[in-house]
Amino acid sequence: MKKRGRIVAFFLVVLLFALTIGTTITGVTKNINLGLDLQGGFEILYEVEPVDETQEVTRSLLEGTVQTLNDRVNRLGISEAVINIEGEDRIRVQLAGVGNQAEARELIGTSAQLTFRDVNDNELLSGTDIKEGSASQDFDSTTGAPIVTLQLKDAGKFGEVTSRIKEMNDPETPYPDNLLVIWMDYREGDSFAEEYAKEDAKYISAPSVDETLNTSNVMIRGNFTVESAQQLADIINSGSLPVHMTEIYSNSVGAQFGEQALNETVFAGIIGIAVILLFLMMMYRFSGVIASINLIIYTYIVLVVFELMNGVLTLSGIAALILGIGMAVDANVITFERIKEELRAGKSVKAAFKAGAKNSLSTILDANITTLIAAVVLFIFGTSSVKGFATMLIISILISFLTAVFGTRLLLGFWVQSGFLTKRKGWLGVKANQIKDISDTVEEEPKLFNREVNMVKHRRKFFIGTTIVAILGGISFIMFQINPGIDFTSGSRIEVVSDKAINPEEVEQGFEELGYQPKAIVLSGDNNEIAVTRFEDVLTENQVAEVQQYFSDQYGLEPTVSVVSPIVGQELVKNAIYAVSIAAIFIIIYVTIRFEFFFAITALIALLHDVFIMLAVFSITQIEFDITIVSALLTIVGYSINNTIVIFDRIRENIRLKKRVKSFKELAAVINRSFVQSFTRSMNTFITTFIAVLAFLFLGAQSITTFAFALAVGLLAGTYSSLFLASQLWLVWRGRNIKSKPLDFTKKKRVEGPQV
Repeated sequence: MKKRGRIVAFFLVVLLFALTIGTTITGVTKNINLGLDLQGGFEILYEVEPVDETQEVTRSLLEGTVQTLNDRVNRLGISEAVINIEGEDRIRVQLAGVGNQAEARELIGTSAQLTFRDVNDNELLSGTDIKEGSASQDFDSTTGAPIVTLQLKDAGKFGEVTSRIKEMNDPETPYPDNLLVIWMDYREGDSFAEEYAKEDAKYISAPSVDETLNTSNVMIRGNFTVESAQQLADIINSGSLPVHMTEIYSNSVGAQFGEQALNETVFAGIIGIAVILLFLMMMYRFSGVIASINLIIYTYIVLVVFELMNGVLTLSGIAALILGIGMAVDANVITFERIKEELRAGKSVKAAFKAGAKNSLSTILDANITTLIAAVVLFIFGTSSVKGFATMLIISILISFLTAVFGTRLLLGFWVQSGFLTKRKGWLGVKANQIKDISDTVEEEPKLFNREVNMVKHRRKFFIGTTIVAILGGISFIMFQINPGIDFTSGSRIEVVSDKAINPEEVEQGFEELGYQPKAIVLSGDNNEIAVTRFEDVLTENQVAEVQQYFSDQYGLEPTVSVVSPIVGQELVKNAIYAVSIAAIFIIIYVTIRFEFFFAITALIALLHDVFIMLAVFSITQIEFDITIVSALLTIVGYSINNTIVIFDRIRENIRLKKRVKSFKELAAVINRSFVQSFTRSMNTFITTFIAVLAFLFLGAQSITTFAFALAVGLLAGTYSSLFLASQLWLVWRGRNIKSKPLDFTKKKRVEGPQV
């Protein structure tokens, strides 16, 4: 009964999770905040300057500005705005799901410094003279035109101002002198005389004053629509900002484009996960079924945690989730391969399960910590979208460790302890003819595909091949360099979107009509329905709105616009270098502590190899290199070190079994044995992760294709360097002084695994 009870417990646990997931998953997914790339909207990074030159930009000043901005956003009816202070003088605003982006940007970006001046630009009244919240949209009783009305605090002061204005008279000016000029965000250098003749003047209006007006009620007339008048009233009521804000980076995504990207990415994710589950069940039989159940639980828990953290899910965040699934699979694969090894050695199912769970924990722990280091560095140095990716990756790593180490072992443990699998070792992927008699103490070399393999003797071929690839990559860098995106060079990038194939000549003609000369126009998408256009100039807020309106009218879909100033591009390059360097330093420190310094340096060389290969491929293909590729680079740094550590861990374990390695020949045998033992695990992990990446590459949204391509290249390079390069380099390097300094890891304690 006790044995049957464990099986019943298994089904109860699975049923409990199935009911929980089935009844709550819809609510969880609906409550997750979607990023700009999944529902449209815009993101702007502002550089803040004080209105008063004698004032300093302090933390309290920035916090007051953020509070005012939040009030303005609330007037737009947006409840999920993200407004953060960055550094000492910057504020980042993210508004997803905004219908009228031009209106929202104007409401957010204007400082709302309302002033009343004469024609000589002397300030007569300011926003401090207006009653708070008194502005409203109304209609002129005479003409019926939309106007803005507001109330002043002191009617007498307004009387003095109007008395002064009506007496002004200079016959030499080409305009009347008795004008009360109403400005919004007047800045030094602005001039009414220069603006008067312009069709689109900077000032709001300039009514004439013929008599003294002792009243607190003021009407602002202008070329208003009802919407623009209401918008001005909202801006006035929200209060003026104590600072001027200048855009140094912006990214606008059309709602239709975001919705399409979400649908395509979710579909790609579902297909990727489904294929991974099928692969696991095919390779590991019953263990694969257990792993599949835990992967579903893992995905659910990640989404719940992300939703509780009020995280913003982006395209790259979804990619991090799927990549995390690949890493969760890795932890399961390591455990299952260890259990299969123990079964082949002739141990019972219970003994094999216990030994496999214990021996795999150290490997899983080391691999996850090194990947976590890369993710944390990415979070610290990344921009907002990259931070979202890093956040999801960190959550994925932590939860995948818990579900793989405890969840999988708990569920599989129910069946093992019940005795059901005692005579069913085939359910765990081990055939009867593969099981060795436990009384046979003769140690056999492990085989690969039922053949003895000696990879170590081919190390020179790997070194020569790697050197040739490095030389070709170096030549490509010299001849072609890398095609940097606007993230690193500054400028503007516009994606014109249509529901059918686009004629690039029409797009170019459209930009010429607007007065812009594009640097390049590249068609993309399955049916050339996207025209990616680059400009060296940084478009202003008004120019962005003009471009979006023109092409929305032309093709029915709002284009995506990204604008980056030179200062932001320089910082992105600097932060990317810092991120890779700091991640490498921390990984070296950790690997040195857990293994030895020679392992750490070899692992670093393998990482540099992978990064170099990715950069070389982008140089050869001339695919645009943007900030998302930095995310892919650091992700591959984590993945590669994960793979390398698993093989190093097996080398360390085999050296422990020998107690002491004193010759190059002995060390070479250990390396080869470790390679054969780790090959199946490494390839299975690569295949499952590669499946997810390929799903995004071929089925995902266009905006994530380059990211997926970078991951695919990195996965190939990382798997190669981990299997065929890192351990061989370590053998040559460490083997040179093996006689004077024999290897001995027997004094280092192993991490004990949880007992199930």
